[in-house]
Amino acid sequence: MRSSSHMTLDYRSSCCDGFVFPFQTVLQKSAYSATPRPDSLSLPAKGTELWTTHRDGEVKLRMGESGPEAEPPLTVNQMFTSTVQRFGNYNALGWKDGEQWKTMTYNEYYKSCRTAAKSFLKLGLERYHGVGILGFNSAEWFIADIGAILAGGFAVGIYTTNSSEACQYVAENCQANILVVENHKQLQKILQVQDKLPHLKAIIQYKDELKEKKPNLYTWAEFMELGRDEPDAQLDDIISSQKPNQCCTLIYTSGTTGQPKGVMLSHDNLTWTAFATGRDVSLTDADKLQEVVVSYLPLSHIAAQMIDIWLPMIAGGVTYFAQPDALKGSLANTLREIRPTAFMGVPRVWEKMQEKMKSIGAKSSTVRRKVASWAKDVGLQTNLNKMDNGSLSRKPLNYRLAKRLVFRKVRKALGLDRCTRCYTGAAPITKDTLEFFLSLDIPLFELYGMSESSGPHTISLSDAFRLTSCGKVIPGCKTKIFNPDADGNGEICFWGRHVFMGYLNMPDKTEEALDADGWLHSGDLGKHDQDDFLFITGRIKELIITAGGENIPPVPIEDAVKEVIPLISNAMLIGDKRKFLSMLLTIKCQVNNETGAPEDELTPEAVELCRKLGSNSTRVSEIAGGRDRVVHTAIQEGINRVNEKATSNAQRIQKWTVLEKDFSIPGGELGPTMKLKRPVVMKMYKDQIENFYKEVLTPTTPDNPLPCVHFFS
Repeated sequence: MRSSSHMTLDYRSSCCDGFVFPFQTVLQKSAYSATPRPDSLSLPAKGTELWTTHRDGEVKLRMGESGPEAEPPLTVNQMFTSTVQRFGNYNALGWKDGEQWKTMTYNEYYKSCRTAAKSFLKLGLERYHGVGILGFNSAEWFIADIGAILAGGFAVGIYTTNSSEACQYVAENCQANILVVENHKQLQKILQVQDKLPHLKAIIQYKDELKEKKPNLYTWAEFMELGRDEPDAQLDDIISSQKPNQCCTLIYTSGTTGQPKGVMLSHDNLTWTAFATGRDVSLTDADKLQEVVVSYLPLSHIAAQMIDIWLPMIAGGVTYFAQPDALKGSLANTLREIRPTAFMGVPRVWEKMQEKMKSIGAKSSTVRRKVASWAKDVGLQTNLNKMDNGSLSRKPLNYRLAKRLVFRKVRKALGLDRCTRCYTGAAPITKDTLEFFLSLDIPLFELYGMSESSGPHTISLSDAFRLTSCGKVIPGCKTKIFNPDADGNGEICFWGRHVFMGYLNMPDKTEEALDADGWLHSGDLGKHDQDDFLFITGRIKELIITAGGENIPPVPIEDAVKEVIPLISNAMLIGDKRKFLSMLLTIKCQVNNETGAPEDELTPEAVELCRKLGSNSTRVSEIAGGRDRVVHTAIQEGINRVNEKATSNAQRIQKWTVLEKDFSIPGGELGPTMKLKRPVVMKMYKDQIENFYKEVLTPTTPDNPLPCVHFFS
């Protein structure tokens, strides 16, 4: 999901006034229809404002008079107990122990969460104080998260890539009483700053044996034992006092500009968003066909929490946990073993799959390559026709043949043969990748939202999607384009029960994000087409304003370069307050499976591309800085082709360079969801950027281009 930061014009809504949705149609006996709202949870007069920054604050819920937004609010406990009543004996969680998959039912899951809650209380968890969770996705992560909520605390995910100092900031900001860490490595980060955390009372390590015993340090088994025989009365009193309009979870923004902000999400934010999203994407209840998801994206991010924890709970789905090295290669095996019914991948995950398939395809026999090429042409055309027409009453014969010969085999090889919903979000994805998967009969449905909207705001659906669009607004929510220009581009604003409560202890930042009428201003630029599909066109803070005063969104130009030059992995446009545009480029390279760091060796696909150009390069170091003249010329030719389509001279790339290494999470250039950290890159490559603007223009300008040789066509 792209992420955050005031009134009229282009007001859009997909609410159906005067019509009450029959929720049982998709989520029969949903948590909303099956659970009466206790009188004790009637909203107090105290919650009269739409936002608060106080940890014990209450807000006015953005209720509507009809439709999804009129549904009675629920607490997390109410939603969970409803699911247990309906699907208690169904599997809820699955994890691998050695070579064997083990599972836990919803009955066992809820009981474990209650036990964890009682253990937290015994350790001294205070109301509205944090339980920080620092580690890879696991059953313990989920149980700690929900246990913290049931006990009246805040569930607080901490990115595993955080430094000790970053962990300290989050723990202190949420006044964490307890920190739950995965292993010795994560424990060390906390021990280094333990003395600076006055609210901290205990640390729990949920994987591996403790390497050293310390006061108030517990294994997971020791922790769970603390609450196992505790009476239920205290916990039940806390649960019954909880209100849907109170905070239960904090999501910390990645803090690429300034300190991270604690996004306060209420019970209603989580439960209503899960319900409304589940209904929109037609989740199937477990007693008909159980939904299956694989959990591997960082759970400190709201997208992963919504998809892995809350959406499966609404329908009684089952979540399987991938291995910690999922993004280093093992995810492919997990997908083949689990065969999910829905799968969310950040763009880099889909790009890696694309690169792998292209590499395998390049080594296939001539006949296989020709069949695959034919099938992809058929797949792309059929799906584009379906996209334009909504649906096809009868699929053409050549499509049915291509499906039998190619598409089914590809899906099975990827572990996506049962997957009816493949999603992408959190960062921009290129049209090339979208078309590649569409040609294989795997449409990627884009999601759009932010931490401040509890995750999704718009979703693409199988019968309603457009290439490069983020889909349509979830029913019950509203979108407004603020201050649109002549083309309809303006800041995207949100309204709905998914909009957050405020930033913890940050009233100024909260007032920046929420205007006087309560609309959430995303900081993203976008527009609607004639059918109300939303297209993201840039980010206000990323907008480049040249010295000549021209406003240029960088992402479309960066995407165009990556599409025209498939050798390029990442591209970052420079030019704010400058006389012309320049660009930093990186080459597709191998990634270290242990560290996730980029290596010098090119990917097989990149090597193959070099061969086609007549280059013998196999390493980034042989290309970077213009060392390989053949590749340099090819890249320049690709840049020229992008420049030819520029809407003005100011939007042409005048200079560029290939960096010595690719951007990465360990390197600091990418955030946890693979989003480009532009301020970090600007600082890291300050010298290279300054060099662009020291010299006079070289002959590589559009006015005096190198010969066009069309290597990438």
